[in-house]
Amino acid sequence: MKTMQCNSMRSQPLLIPAQAPQPQPQAGQLLIRVHAAGVTSPELDWYPTTHTQSGQPRPNAVPGHEFSGTVAALGPNAQGFEVGQAVYGMNDWFADGATAEFCLATPGSITAKPASLSHEEAATVPISALTAWQGLLDRAKIQPGESVLIQGGAGAVGIFAVQLAHLHGACILATASAGKLDFLKQLGADQAIDYRSSRLEDEISKVDIVFDTVGGETLEHSWNLLKPGGRMVTIASDSGASTDPRIKDAFFIVEPKQDQLAAIARLIDSGKLRTFVNAVVPLDRAAEAYNGAARDRSRPGKMVVSVS
Repeated sequence: MKTMQCNSMRSQPLLIPAQAPQPQPQAGQLLIRVHAAGVTSPELDWYPTTHTQSGQPRPNAVPGHEFSGTVAALGPNAQGFEVGQAVYGMNDWFADGATAEFCLATPGSITAKPASLSHEEAATVPISALTAWQGLLDRAKIQPGESVLIQGGAGAVGIFAVQLAHLHGACILATASAGKLDFLKQLGADQAIDYRSSRLEDEISKVDIVFDTVGGETLEHSWNLLKPGGRMVTIASDSGASTDPRIKDAFFIVEPKQDQLAAIARLIDSGKLRTFVNAVVPLDRAAEAYNGAARDRSRPGKMVVSVS
């Protein structure tokens, strides 16, 4: 099958076209014919891309762990789906991803594709929407009337965080660059703030929740914006290596959950939740999506690799 693999022999990870054997589903697995894969650009440098679960170097990894496609085959004891069914979801970070014609997944990590979305649109949803859901609902336990600051509100995760916070009756403050402030207000933000020209301490009152997608100095400054007893949630990759116990407690990595994917699909099909595609590239140009060359800086949304 055609795939794109990390060229781990270079000092900087690059994606190169390759041919690989079509994976075969084992017990409890499904084979997915990939139609489109979402792009998470920093993934090429993440530990599961460069190392196996046991800690050994991992050559020729296939990135792209969120996808939309159809079920091509069922392994033994893989239940709940039919061959040919349109599905979307994500697979294990240490497994080969979906920047390929086929990938493997477990039943619990996928569900029926939102009927109102194309495969390219659906591929933008699983990681970003699940991250926003798990950060706001599972970890922060957002309540109606609470105030939430979303750092990086126009990013792939921030877009869903703003919408979900709005659906849960929160007062939403979100940061972005100046050109995307009106977009955030259209999504439901009560106050959209240009992070480049504003000092947040002067712009807002303290909030109940900070949902940070940026990390670094942005995260450090965010602690002072919390009310006493306020909750911090961060997904910034640099937070995972922090020794600060506050940051370690606030950091989490998204997990595939079928019930949440199904709930998200229902919200999308009912028109209550929207997704945005920034750009679509074919499989053989996936490297342009990961290095940012294909990104349209004037548009929000996630980049997508169209496979089939």
